[in-house]
Amino acid sequence: MKINKKTLVIILVMSFVVAAFTYINKTPAEDFLTSLDTEQLKKVKLPFDHLSRQAWHFLPGSMWPRAGIMLKDLNRTQKQKVFVLLRQHLSESGFEKIMSIMDLENVMAKMGQDATMRDPEKYFVAIYGNPVEDKLWAWSFEGHHISLNFTITNKKVSMTPRFLGAAPAIIPSGYREGERTLAEEDDMGLALINSMSTEQRVKTIFSTQPYFEIVTSNATEVGPLSLVGIKMSELNKDQQEHLKELIAVYLSTMPEPLAQQRMEQIELEDFSEIRFGWAGATVLGKGHYYRIQGTTFLIEFDNTVGNANHIHTVWRDFNGDFGKDIIKEHYSQESHY
Repeated sequence: MKINKKTLVIILVMSFVVAAFTYINKTPAEDFLTSLDTEQLKKVKLPFDHLSRQAWHFLPGSMWPRAGIMLKDLNRTQKQKVFVLLRQHLSESGFEKIMSIMDLENVMAKMGQDATMRDPEKYFVAIYGNPVEDKLWAWSFEGHHISLNFTITNKKVSMTPRFLGAAPAIIPSGYREGERTLAEEDDMGLALINSMSTEQRVKTIFSTQPYFEIVTSNATEVGPLSLVGIKMSELNKDQQEHLKELIAVYLSTMPEPLAQQRMEQIELEDFSEIRFGWAGATVLGKGHYYRIQGTTFLIEFDNTVGNANHIHTVWRDFNGDFGKDIIKEHYSQESHY
């Protein structure tokens, strides 16, 4: 499956059509499950408490064993149903970003990398619990540079950990030369650090050497990292607005109501205590890393390897990864015998 621009348009149109039919008859999750045969169902449908629900990684599908079924093992109609399920749980821009990241596997293969490893169909979908009968269920979509983890209960949705990466971040050659994936995350971070005064930069830049990877890696559970960088209250009004907009870029993968709700929650915290920390160079093309940390969340960004043309980003919720907060709320409200 080559996910170029033409293919993306076809996917978008077909998923709209499939979605319209689905909503008349079944939920996207139910529609996908009922399209599977017995052997496929054994791979996809797992108990909610299955250990793999909280195991995740961003390595290529050939390098890290995953639960669920690969897109490669689904027929065209079943793949479309997966895309409808993704569209239900992502914003329009978030869905397009996912498709773009997957298509970079084709780009890397054309650049001479192992085509077996760089395969846009080596992405896995797994469903935990029964979305038809259970009030609490979860599902994941994962492969190279993508890890999406959704937990759903009582009409509430958690979608962290949320990892997105891009390699190459800037396509160096070919008919797509110059195209960029995750450009906003990179450019807005650079713009913020370069808007700072000398005094502000001293507070913000905690290391002249960038990290070569996100610090939290693929940990199942994380807590706050060391308090480095500049506080929101130490930024001027324009810089504060810029940092808020950068946070919103990371939230924009989510459907707008969820993104707005999460931003409101962040603003209800001691907003002035949010920190922005930087490590490495402050120009595009040289290794750099930043983190944004509040009392309940962490964003990490790195662009270091591959001559600073390989981006990793992650959003972690300290109390909400894998739906920890809404699961606790669910069990406090439901009777279980």
